[in-house]
Amino acid sequence: MSQPPGYFDTQFPNRVCRLKKALYGLKQAPRAWFQRLSSTLLQWGFNMSRTDSSMFLHFGQTTTLIVLVYVDDIIITGNSSTQISSFIAKLDSVFALRDLGQLSFFLGIEVSYNEGSMNLSQTKYISDLLHRTEMFDTKPAKTPGVVGKNLFKFDGDPMADVTHYRSVVGALQYVTLTRPDIAFVVNKACQFMQQPTTAYWLLVKRILRYLRGTMQDGLLLSPSSNLTIEGFTDADWGAHLDDRHSSSGYLIYLRGNLVSWSSTKQKVVSRSSAEFEYRGLVFATAEIVWMQVLLQELCVSIPTIPLLWYDNISAYHMAKNPMFHARTKHIEIDLHFIRDQVMRGKIQLHFVLTEEQPADLLTKHLTSSRFLSLKSQLCIAPRPFHLRGDDKPRKEELVTDLTR
Repeated sequence: MSQPPGYFDTQFPNRVCRLKKALYGLKQAPRAWFQRLSSTLLQWGFNMSRTDSSMFLHFGQTTTLIVLVYVDDIIITGNSSTQISSFIAKLDSVFALRDLGQLSFFLGIEVSYNEGSMNLSQTKYISDLLHRTEMFDTKPAKTPGVVGKNLFKFDGDPMADVTHYRSVVGALQYVTLTRPDIAFVVNKACQFMQQPTTAYWLLVKRILRYLRGTMQDGLLLSPSSNLTIEGFTDADWGAHLDDRHSSSGYLIYLRGNLVSWSSTKQKVVSRSSAEFEYRGLVFATAEIVWMQVLLQELCVSIPTIPLLWYDNISAYHMAKNPMFHARTKHIEIDLHFIRDQVMRGKIQLHFVLTEEQPADLLTKHLTSSRFLSLKSQLCIAPRPFHLRGDDKPRKEELVTDLTR
């Protein structure tokens, strides 16, 4: 060991610094690292995205570079392989990095390619989770939830090890990045993190059993020339029996590929079925507006007005007809921005039958036949191939890694 540059003590040249705490483990370390990397990219002519602060864009006369950063892991893409290689070499001159080639593994997400399509899955992550919870050898379940199983806050006995429950549910939250089919049940389990009971642990074990039978499933992204944005939104009135709050969910498709979804518990009690459906429309509209801004930053133009499909006529009239103002005085003003979006022609509302509403999967427990029917509309498909050997990615298959 030797004294670090800038702290050399000529009087005691053989002494070294005693480490009291590693800077790498501090909460400020990722932020400090990101500031250093982002300032370098900005100096090189990149612009930080307004919609996503972790994305940096560089537009040349004929070339485009997009850099996505998560602490010291990055993804680099663009329309010129020569410029990408040049940028990596330039980055290597400032930071110590490893170029691991084509993206195949990123933050626990496995990327597979097949005939122009991309499949995002978390098979290895799910396998490790099942082994950690000793659920790998259990019998798989057909659905992640049970129809008619409405749990109350104090159902079951308090769990002795609440940390284990929170750890497993937190891991399941990460699985929803590529598995929208479990978004509703995982959101349900997350609502009882403070005082989990044995009844809710059975719900978590049901989710794990479902994942055991669908480990190879992942999100399929396929190329398409039909550049459109479509959204589906649904809600379940008073679904939470303890406080009578409603559940709402939406699915957003870009070029026929599912790119965004959500299953949430509404924060206030709705006074009517029209109101809770209206709130669900607002959440989906906000996501579509954000997506439009993101595509504009990427210089991608959408030739058609986005479509938002719903299954409630009353919510449609509330969003489109200002004559209903007197009936909506109890609704917050900020929720009425959807009415402004419709009147300005920024979004179109269309009615869809409840039987054909795929977002129904994000608001309630369904029968196995109904669940599998709606799951087929979520762009979920098995991986085209498996990883080798013990199902662990090789070192050279990991993401590009920038080390401090």
